[in-house]
Amino acid sequence: MTGAARGIGAALAVRLAERGADVALLGLEPDALAATAARAGGARSGGARSGGAPWFACDVTDRAALEDTVERAVDALGGLDVVVANAGVAAQLPLVGGDPYVWDRTLAVNLTGVYDTVRLAGPHLSHPQGYALLVSSLAAAVHLPLMGAYSASKAGVEALGNALRLELAPSGARVGVAYFGELDTDMTSRGFGTEAASTLVRGTPLGRVAPLEHAIDALERGVARRSRVVASPRFVRAALPARGAVQRGVERTLRRSRVRRALQIARHEGADLTTPQPSAASASDGHRETA
Repeated sequence: MTGAARGIGAALAVRLAERGADVALLGLEPDALAATAARAGGARSGGARSGGAPWFACDVTDRAALEDTVERAVDALGGLDVVVANAGVAAQLPLVGGDPYVWDRTLAVNLTGVYDTVRLAGPHLSHPQGYALLVSSLAAAVHLPLMGAYSASKAGVEALGNALRLELAPSGARVGVAYFGELDTDMTSRGFGTEAASTLVRGTPLGRVAPLEHAIDALERGVARRSRVVASPRFVRAALPARGAVQRGVERTLRRSRVRRALQIARHEGADLTTPQPSAASASDGHRETA
């Protein structure tokens, strides 16, 4: 499980452990990973298990560190049946006049990081019980102002998942793509907790936040069934095949004056990525930590 320090990744790791799965956690934040690993380890054993679940501090954009970490995780688990490529970041980005670092880092984590995760896990998953679940978003299908980098990355994840499904099919392994609306997570509160985002969606249904628990329920079912599509809330599944019409509805909802004002604010607001990123100096220093 990548992106397992908090949010979807942490909640799903604990849920799967409660259902009897052995899980290994990857993420950027050691303290949060250790806490989640302790919860997952206790859930797996029905009490406090010494050491908890194995966890690894790793940046998915560091290929050498990720390769080493995937092998260590597989060794710790004694094999691999499921990988959930969940690591992701977001930040508002005006495509004209915004900071290109946000574009670069968003694509590096959300798309290239997912590619490298499934590339490295793929050989271990290539068996009839294998399953790769790539976490995309409704943003892959419906695109908002300020979310161009995030939408591009998640559309890429969708395409990657569809291609990977065909490539792994001869081995018997399956591939799913997960799509979510706005969930009650740190990513949503940080990403939409800006003045620009509030200006953009205020008074519209676009900023409506759904409970995280419903998404975890959907993910649990998806993993158990090796589902092709996982979606939450329910309207997301309906929106996917109707993406063209939904996009036109969004464009009618967002008036030009509202968008213009939000862009002006965003160009000066300097919102951070939703997860603090390693510095250039430390990004290549991959290491392993176990609780």
